[in-house]
Amino acid sequence: MTTAASPSSAPSSAGSVPAPHGLLTTRLGGRIGAVIEGVRLGGDLPAETVAAIRAAVLRYKVVFFRGQEHLNEERHEAFARLLGTPVAHPTVPSADGRYAFAVDSGVGGRANQWHTDVSFVPAYPAFSVLRAVTVPPYGGNTLWANTVTAYEELAEPLRALADGLRAVHSNEFDYAALHPDASADQLARYREVFTSIRFRTEHPVVRVHPETGERGLLLGNFVRRIEGVPPRDSRLLFDLFQGHIERPENTVRWQWRPGDVALWDNRATQHYGVDDSGDHRRVLRRVTIDGDRAVGPDGRESVLLEPDEVPEPAFGPASGASANRPGA
Repeated sequence: MTTAASPSSAPSSAGSVPAPHGLLTTRLGGRIGAVIEGVRLGGDLPAETVAAIRAAVLRYKVVFFRGQEHLNEERHEAFARLLGTPVAHPTVPSADGRYAFAVDSGVGGRANQWHTDVSFVPAYPAFSVLRAVTVPPYGGNTLWANTVTAYEELAEPLRALADGLRAVHSNEFDYAALHPDASADQLARYREVFTSIRFRTEHPVVRVHPETGERGLLLGNFVRRIEGVPPRDSRLLFDLFQGHIERPENTVRWQWRPGDVALWDNRATQHYGVDDSGDHRRVLRRVTIDGDRAVGPDGRESVLLEPDEVPEPAFGPASGASANRPGA
């Protein structure tokens, strides 16, 4: 087995595996996660190295790189571009005026909830590249979950049920209920920035991955309801399927060091930034790579319900624009 092997939802090989392109891949968990060594990230990587990294993230869902302190916003973006077209967040201004999204505990960047990045738009990001800048002395870890193995472990009748469901995702949710200790400034930032444009998108609950063909559950904190069922049943169905995603067997936990980079397949994972570092500062930078509309087992694509179209952000293309260009 090498890092360039065919993708698999639950890798079966063990230990550290060197590959001809000089990378060393070490698995972290039975179903998700690996560390890649032997590479200095940047925009000048050879094509075969990029192909090996891409194959590894498709296989292990999230991969980690230590010792990348040389990266800044420019080099971070240059590496991300090797995976596709960067896109800015549709409502939150970037940290550098381009594509670097700030995850900053000092300005409301305490997620503390399971989610897939920007799943409230139809063509949410395919990949996310997250770099640690300032790390607290304790806590502040991030967890990732494999949504493919979560689907695969369902009993057949539950898989059949999930295959036919649709869910509405939105960036508008009860921030105060999820963050009871939030300050007035944090609440104002949520209302005035994060929800400055209200998005609602109907996704299939089961997404067929466009590169691997695997089926995974598409849920997370941005889900408002399961379409076509009463509210109480909607909540029960969400809790049932989301609970499988969050099972410890499907997750991996990463303890950050400055200069660490995490790269994950946003179409096959959820993640959770743990808010347990008190008042200590935690700062990361994220660049996301444009994706395409999710497609369910029945061939139906995701549908934007509100607004009429995804508006262009302050910099760069709107999410999904590159994937939906003629000939793209």
